[in-house]
Amino acid sequence: MSIFTFIHSIMEISGGIWGRDFMKTTDNLEKYEDPLQYDRQYGGYDADIRFILGNLPPAGSTVIDLACGTGRITLPLAEAGNEVTGVDLHDGMLARAREKAAQQGLSVRFFRQDCRALDLPFTAPLIVMAGNSFQHFLTNKDQDRMLESVRRHIEPGGRFIFDARNPVLSELAEPDRYEEIVESGGRKIREVHTETYDPVTQILHCWTEKFTEDGTPLGRDGLSLRYTYPRELERLLRQHGFQMEQMYGDWSGRPFEAESGQFVCICKREKQ
Repeated sequence: MSIFTFIHSIMEISGGIWGRDFMKTTDNLEKYEDPLQYDRQYGGYDADIRFILGNLPPAGSTVIDLACGTGRITLPLAEAGNEVTGVDLHDGMLARAREKAAQQGLSVRFFRQDCRALDLPFTAPLIVMAGNSFQHFLTNKDQDRMLESVRRHIEPGGRFIFDARNPVLSELAEPDRYEEIVESGGRKIREVHTETYDPVTQILHCWTEKFTEDGTPLGRDGLSLRYTYPRELERLLRQHGFQMEQMYGDWSGRPFEAESGQFVCICKREKQ
């Protein structure tokens, strides 16, 4: 889930559209309040890592990992011999990423910035954004600013690799409610998930209520995700100087189909 440096005072003093847009994204981070739990749940997932490692520029190149979180992707890219920079908005996730990098003896730069206003002192031949972070940009203006910002930091002819969930209408048409049991802090937690899609805004609103084994409420958190349709996405990328080179149906490289659960895109920045 990353360019002028993101500054709290800008949000506080800005009463216009810009300030309100920034608040939308920064308020959409409840799911990431526990970096250790995030690592427990997602730390073993590596399909995107393997895909990205297979599409790296020459060893020693600069790579930027946007919405880097706890460094799940950032650190393996650094291990592969690249000059890697991780960018994220969440202080707790970045602190965990720095801790892991130090433990592994890896030299990785981390910046707390917003993807819509990147201000890094370098460009890169490759920028990646995984974990469906593309969907955290909820409005057209959010998407425009993010892609403008990414383009400024990719070298001409460089690539932007990212993923997002595919809006399968049969799955989004009706509200979804399901339960699961997760381990957290050595105890089992029952999570009740509710997901409701708004076809006007193209946003899926997700709520999770948490309970102990005996049913004691532990609170709830929420997350909103913007869906973008494939042809809409292609035009959006063209408008911002990117050419869609490949769209896959998942990180294994399967062909994209109508019922694919996600799309994985390799986009090339036009040279002009």
